[in-house]
Amino acid sequence: MRTSQLLLRFGPTAAAAVLPIALTAPSAVAAPTGISVSTTGSSVTVTTRDCPTSTNGTFGTASLLSSGQANFSQGRQATLTGTSTTQAASWANVGPGTYTVIAVCKDGTTAGTQSVIVTAATPAISTTASPARGVMGGVGGATREYGTVTLVGGGALVAVGTGAAVWYLRRRAKPHRL
Repeated sequence: MRTSQLLLRFGPTAAAAVLPIALTAPSAVAAPTGISVSTTGSSVTVTTRDCPTSTNGTFGTASLLSSGQANFSQGRQATLTGTSTTQAASWANVGPGTYTVIAVCKDGTTAGTQSVIVTAATPAISTTASPARGVMGGVGGATREYGTVTLVGGGALVAVGTGAAVWYLRRRAKPHRL
């Protein structure tokens, strides 16, 4: 008798805790892209191990696409160079924004695609400079684009939390029966 009461009390709470994890689980098991992209200031570098064959020391081509560009040929292209175990390409003087990096091997296969966010380089601040207009706040979470699965998972979490709170408050308002 006591066990069934515990399950009735804590069952919805446990379900509310597990539901968001179950909804986002497929995105956590995504396959690796085959490339690794890093940024340092206004430089972007891509590395891969998926292009082991070369012609005259080049292993393929990588392209840096800005948000308005749709295909590989529209982006800033760089040659993949390196060894048969690791290949790399880099771009300098990249402006702030969100970019897509695509690496294509010499044989025409795509090594991978990955998005990267380049932020503005931090300028040196002198000790005598003071802000002209005070603190500028308000950007917050709007600086990153979240995927559909993340938004749906967050919405489901809010909905389940609201439902659990309503259920608890309604149950609490009823007289206890023995």
